[in-house]
Amino acid sequence: MKRIQLVVSIIVASCASVFAQQDPQFSQNMFNKLYTNAGYTGSSEGICGSLLYRNQWTGFEGNPTSVVFGIDAPVEFLHGGLGLSVLATDELGFENTFAAKLSYAFRFNVGQGNLAIGADFGMVQKSLGGDFKFIDANDPLIPTESQSGQVVPDLGAGIYYNSDKFYAGLSASHLTEGEVDFGDFSSKLARHHYLMAGYRIEFSPSMSLTPSVFVKNVADQTQVDINANVDFNNRFWAGASYRLEDAFVVMAGLNIMPNLRLGYSYDMTTSELKNYSSGSHEIMLGYCYKIKKKVTPIIRNVRFM
Repeated sequence: MKRIQLVVSIIVASCASVFAQQDPQFSQNMFNKLYTNAGYTGSSEGICGSLLYRNQWTGFEGNPTSVVFGIDAPVEFLHGGLGLSVLATDELGFENTFAAKLSYAFRFNVGQGNLAIGADFGMVQKSLGGDFKFIDANDPLIPTESQSGQVVPDLGAGIYYNSDKFYAGLSASHLTEGEVDFGDFSSKLARHHYLMAGYRIEFSPSMSLTPSVFVKNVADQTQVDINANVDFNNRFWAGASYRLEDAFVVMAGLNIMPNLRLGYSYDMTTSELKNYSSGSHEIMLGYCYKIKKKVTPIIRNVRFM
């Protein structure tokens, strides 16, 4: 029989907040669309990258910490965009996950905006740390050192529509539901489904409000984030979010320069975990270089006018 130090906290946390979700959770989901929806690839009409760090449920030893990086750009001759997403680390107690995936989206005009159909293909690897706490030191099921599972291929897909003021997307990850084999046991990747939508309301040239929703589903469990961000003069923004039965979130950020932005969010836990955790912290860094399209001037010959 074994007792791992984080068993109780992880079970409580999983039931109360993440609903068996395996993919990392980010409160600034509106700045992390590429990781959850391949259809988003290339939609920003520029070479855009983002880096997010999340320290969740501060106060627990072995609490979840995640770092995800993404970069994408439109590729004109492919009639769409290409992207790369890397989950550099996703630590939860003694388990750590690394994942990387390439994405492509085919984009075409629909009404006043663009519709994209995308897919991503990559890999997932999990490892177990060796710093275990147990009662029976002779339990053969407890590894005495770090252990890595097999690399598992992974597949995802999504559709994404965006116009000047509106966006909406539907996607799924871990479509193949692969299993990471550790030898004596395995860990199955559960299929995740995501729904996102948002609309920008302009009050004046210097102020706008963007309400949005982000829905995550795993098996028969669903989690909903309701967000609202206010942008001031395209320089500062502030917002709030409510994750149903889990947390209130406050966030703020600024554009350090025209192409570089920095954001921060803080989760105030509302579930039973509030008695044990001081909340969650998240930092976002984003950069986007807009691609300027060359316009060929039209030269008219007076003979053909």
